[in-house]
Amino acid sequence: MKSKLTGIITLVILSITAIVYAVQFLTESVPEEVLFGLRWASILGLVLFAFKKRSLTTWILVCLVIGACIGYDWPEVAINLQVLSKIFLKMIKTIVGPLIFATLVYGIAGHSDIKQVGRMGWKSLVYFEVVTTIALFLGLAAINIFEVGKGIEPPTVMDAELPAVKAQGWQDIILHIFPENISKSIADGEVLQIVVFSVIFGLALIMVPEKKRRVMVDFTQSLSEVMFKFTNIVMYFAPIGVGAAMAYTVGHMGLGVLLNLFQLLVLLYASLIVFVLVVLLPIALIAKIPVLKFIKAIGEPVSIAFATT
Repeated sequence: MKSKLTGIITLVILSITAIVYAVQFLTESVPEEVLFGLRWASILGLVLFAFKKRSLTTWILVCLVIGACIGYDWPEVAINLQVLSKIFLKMIKTIVGPLIFATLVYGIAGHSDIKQVGRMGWKSLVYFEVVTTIALFLGLAAINIFEVGKGIEPPTVMDAELPAVKAQGWQDIILHIFPENISKSIADGEVLQIVVFSVIFGLALIMVPEKKRRVMVDFTQSLSEVMFKFTNIVMYFAPIGVGAAMAYTVGHMGLGVLLNLFQLLVLLYASLIVFVLVVLLPIALIAKIPVLKFIKAIGEPVSIAFATT
């Protein structure tokens, strides 16, 4: 009952705020103090709703709104909040290397049948290449047909600050796939190099006698489980991190940047919806993956990706 009452109160406050802002847009006669009060009353209602909802996705979306309001009302404070968003992004990047290594090595070496691993490997590679190619063509077609983003001006950068760009040939591209130092690859976030190292490491581990292989397999299994728990801990910081990122963006570039990017975001997510319905949904149905359960599982990662892009 209390949850429903909170939802109704929040909806009423948001409705009043929307009506007043519509009047302000048409007449420009509403005092700024009234707009300020309604703005933060709406945020208070959203916070109460998030407390009742107890969902990380809800908190992320609410903190996005809070961050935008902080950036609009107190830009000096918002700019100083960038450190929180940087901390969150650094922690996200920290997860990638160990998690990829542990899951790939365990997935490969955990199977004693190397032929089965090979079949799974080439099927996964073909799937990845085909689906990625379709996504690239869809994205290029969408951006060239609708030509959105023309009104967005990137921040000016001094020529002296621009790093020299060296043209890469096909040899350089292939060479870049293979790591020379796995620690450096993890530190630099070179995902493809980490994948190549992990695959070769897993194949080599299969060739080791069972008694010695089991120790490393158990280690990678434990490491992957620990990294998933590590990820869960980092995700608790996600609302603060994404809210701070939004506050810095609005405080640094103004609220207008969100309006300019809205058209681009609409096209992006429209293209993603087309990709999901035309490509991923048929694949999920063919593979007999429970679609609703899958959508629920990816809700939080999608909201984090949306907020940090």
